Amino acid sequence: MAEDLTSVARFLFEAGTLKQAKRTGWWMAGVRDPESVAEHSWRTALIASIIAKLEGADPAQAAFLAVWHDSQETRTGDVNHLGKKYAPSADPAAVTADQVAGMPDVLASTIRDLVAEYETKESLEAVCARDADKLECLVQGVEYKAHGYANAQRWIDNSRRRLTTKTATALADAVLASDSLDWLRAAMGEKQV
Repeated sequence: MAEDLTSVARFLFEAGTLKQAKRTGWWMAGVRDPESVAEHSWRTALIASIIAKLEGADPAQAAFLAVWHDSQETRTGDVNHLGKKYAPSADPAAVTADQVAGMPDVLASTIRDLVAEYETKESLEAVCARDADKLECLVQGVEYKAHGYANAQRWIDNSRRRLTTKTATALADAVLASDSLDWLRAAMGEKQV
């Protein structure tokens, strides 16, 4: 007989709420319709795989960590750094334990272990995933700034300062030296700005 996957099915719907959950820090920069947590997590996972590969870490594990890094926000919401000053952060391990309750043990333990690895920052993959989180914020800030949100510069600067790996730092410098549409110009064979 197959295992009961009801809790997994429920979590899939729960995870879907991150597609509507906005990243609240951007509101302080004046962004009217900021990216969702799900959008942020997707590009964070992509960046984590890149950083990890270039740092000699396991890119699949780094991306796996990044996919789950904000999964607790289905229950806590996205609390920006100012909000954390007034409302203590929920323990990611405790939230995750509640989220995976009733799931098959092999799955629940994997998810709990992923969240613990990300939070303890002890593996190179976790360091890469955490840098990816900051670098994604920097890239998003550059995009918002290109759309006229000058206050996004604060997020760009803060994210750049918080990077720890050589690869993330070099990649940030490359991003900052680029225009957000250089990729399109290159693809179209146009002259770069």
